[in-house]
Amino acid sequence: MKKFDYQQDFSTIDFRKQPERYQVGRGEQGVLMVEPYKSEILPYWRFKDVASATASAKKIMELFEDYRKQDDFVGMDMARKFIQMGYTRARRYANHPGGKKYDKNREILPYQLDEEKAAAAKIFKHSWDKLREDDDYLQRKKRHQQQFG
Repeated sequence: MKKFDYQQDFSTIDFRKQPERYQVGRGEQGVLMVEPYKSEILPYWRFKDVASATASAKKIMELFEDYRKQDDFVGMDMARKFIQMGYTRARRYANHPGGKKYDKNREILPYQLDEEKAAAAKIFKHSWDKLREDDDYLQRKKRHQQQFG
């Protein structure tokens, strides 16, 4: 896999018009930079509690399916990244109040489990697992990576 290029001028690239410029990257790389998808998905991304995580994951999964219908792999992958980020951020806040994982010396702070955030994370995890097992998505991802890196 090609290293993610953070040097691109993300402010000027419309990745819908130039999908060949999009890199899948690892995990959530680029999730808050790739337009117009960031602006389309971010307003629905919430993980504060179970109710907001449920509504958020449902809406982002709907967007994923809309992108699929439009044959828009980049949109599908960006929706996947937001789902993944919902899980990882909710888990961080579940384990560390305020989401702060490290102290000033870069030592991991003690875990203090927040059950509500843990339950919110579980909702996103369920959706993320579905996406990671979606054969159509996986084929599109492989094709994109082979064509464009």
